[in-house]
Amino acid sequence: MADPRYKRILLKLSGEALMGDQGYGIDHAILDTITSEVKEICELGVEVAIVIGGGNIFRGLSGAAKGMERASADYMGMLATVLNALALQNILENKGVVTRVQSAIEMRELAETYIRRRAVRHLEKGRVVIFAAGTGNPYFTTDTAAALRAMEIGAEIIMKATKVDGVYSADPMKDKTATKFDSLTYLDVLRKDLRVMDATAISLCMDNSLPIIVFNLNVPGNIKKIVLGETIGTLVTGRNNA
Repeated sequence: MADPRYKRILLKLSGEALMGDQGYGIDHAILDTITSEVKEICELGVEVAIVIGGGNIFRGLSGAAKGMERASADYMGMLATVLNALALQNILENKGVVTRVQSAIEMRELAETYIRRRAVRHLEKGRVVIFAAGTGNPYFTTDTAAALRAMEIGAEIIMKATKVDGVYSADPMKDKTATKFDSLTYLDVLRKDLRVMDATAISLCMDNSLPIIVFNLNVPGNIKKIVLGETIGTLVTGRNNA
């Protein structure tokens, strides 16, 4: 078997990815598939960190749009990510994968408080580290948390899981003429407003030359294929490789 291209990765999962076709909550079949793929790449010797969203339970922006104070709504969204992180941890450990959940908001009975050096040490020991509660600050998305944590732990790439097979010029679910990009620059994403990740996250990655791969989580084996160096999805870097 080929050696992994990446030694340490950060996998960004949206909360919506966990609910599958349900309108709310966690689809355990989806969770089982994701955790099986994570286990596979761990067995290749890849160090895996995960940032997970909470949109399957509560979205801060949605709450604010309905009249809630934005900061309070965002904190509720952070708590939703903790629920998802604990579910992910439980299934991974049932499969024999040692994990640690680290929360940006202190909740000692449920998770470790985020400490960068401790997170890196867990990774070095082969543990999957699941980062919950975003950055711990309102007004920042879990995309920004993913970019921040990836840089703090020295990840070589962010793997952004979505429901489509890369980045398109428009929403391919709504526009049949939308074209897929094999590669993009950070500036392309910002100028074309392609919504790969929010602008803060893209700017952080650009400033630190951290590549992003956007791929379809619903295709079995995609995570492993990317780790082994296959061309999957859309690669976002500082230069256009097309």
